[in-house]
This record gives sequence, structure tokens and C-alpha cells, in this order.
Amino acid sequence: MILQYAFFQHALIGALLASVLCAVVGTYVVTRRMVIVGGGMAHASLGGVGVAAFCGFSPLAGAACFAALSGFAIQWLSRNRQVRQDSAIAMIWTLGMALGILFAYLTPGFMTDLPAYLFGDILSISGADLVALTVITLIAVGLYLLLRSAIISVACDSDFARTQGLPVTALQTVMMLLTAFTIVACLHMVGIVMVVSLLSVPQMTAAIFVRTYNAQLWLSALFAFVGCIAGLFLSFYADVPGGASVILVSIGIYLLCRTIKYTICKFIS
Repeated sequence: MILQYAFFQHALIGALLASVLCAVVGTYVVTRRMVIVGGGMAHASLGGVGVAAFCGFSPLAGAACFAALSGFAIQWLSRNRQVRQDSAIAMIWTLGMALGILFAYLTPGFMTDLPAYLFGDILSISGADLVALTVITLIAVGLYLLLRSAIISVACDSDFARTQGLPVTALQTVMMLLTAFTIVACLHMVGIVMVVSLLSVPQMTAAIFVRTYNAQLWLSALFAFVGCIAGLFLSFYADVPGGASVILVSIGIYLLCRTIKYTICKFIS
């Protein structure tokens, strides 16, 4: 029985934790239309992986620092109108990847480990990964439950939230940091290249059926978990990369749900 293997049990637990975490953070990211910013942060985190490996530190710690710094850099550049946001994202995105590849090349033996960070493997999740995912998920869920009204207000309309006296800048900073940590926590599952899909595709699928922020969040967690589990089994039995399997299945679920709703609406009308 496949469930008797420890690595598969770790993958199942990791899928559940990542689904909840990405639902909380991803719903905010999608609502604020920050998906491309999230992609820029994810790809820029490769710079932290390479620099940390070259300096002898934890690559994931370096990735977290670079992801957070890139998010703030994009936000600062676009807020001060020094450059357009898409241009800022492109610059930070490519800078991070260039640094990551350069320092990975300079680090003896590390280039062989680089694909694990780029593409991930849900079946290789370790106990340490689960601990990190658990801590970050508990923090994310706790913050959402405590500050739900404020987070929803900032996500939907930050200008209106500011007129209501809410600490918009502080909340945006906290959510930016949480986004960076979420990206890093999910690297071993789907990798730098595809992690942004976990922050957007399940939310897009949930939005087909619901309209409220809270309902979209929890329904996206369900869709994310189903996608992760189906991708996990596909990866194991077909002997194909886990990260790619999860994302392909998640997008397949989105297309299926979109087709079903379109067919039903067409039939009713």
C-alpha cells in the first residue's frame, strides 16, 4: 500500500498544509491583482538560493530574504512612479535569476542541486519542510482569523481602507512578507518556476462558483488540495516530476470547472 511509505505520508501532509497556506495568501494576492508581482518575487528568490549556497548559508533562508526584498523593491519602485510596475517586475525578476545562476555556477557542486529548487518535487518533502510549512500556515491562518475584516478591506480597496483609519501600509508589509515566506515554503513542492500557480489557479477555480472573499479562500483551499493529491498520485504512478504534475492537474481542474459552468449556463439559458 502506497500510504505506508513515510515519504508519501509527508507529501500528503505537505499538500494539506500548502493548500491552506496558499489559499490564505493566494486569495489576497489574486484580489489585489499581485499575481505577476508574486511571480517576480518567486523567480527573484533564485538569487537568494545561489548567494546563500555560495556563502555557505541555507539556500531557503537566502530565498526568503531575496523574495521579500524583491517584493518591497517592486512595490517601492512602482509606488514612487520611478518606473512602471511591469518594468520593475521584469528587472527584479531577471536580476534575481541572473544572480542565482551566476552564484550557483561559482559554488562547487551546487549546479546539480539547482533543478530541485527550480522545479521542486512533492515526493521529496522532508520533516524539516513540514515543520516550516506548519509554522507558516499557523501564522497565516491566525493572522487571517484575527484581522479578517482589515485584510479583506485592504485587499479589495486599499484607498477605502485608508479612509477608515486602517493601518494599510503595515498590513501590506505583513502580507508581502507572508507572501515571500509562502513562496519559499512551497519551493520543494512545485519549485520556483511554478509556485505562483499555487497562489492563483485554485483561487481562479473557486471564483467560478463563489463571489465573496471568505468563500473563495476556503473553496480555493479545497481545489488546491485536490490538485495536489491528484498530482501526487500522478507523479508516483507515472514516474513524472511532481511539481509539474500538481500544476497540470490544477489547471485541468480549472478548465473542467469552467467548461461545466459554461455548459450549465448555456443549457439553462
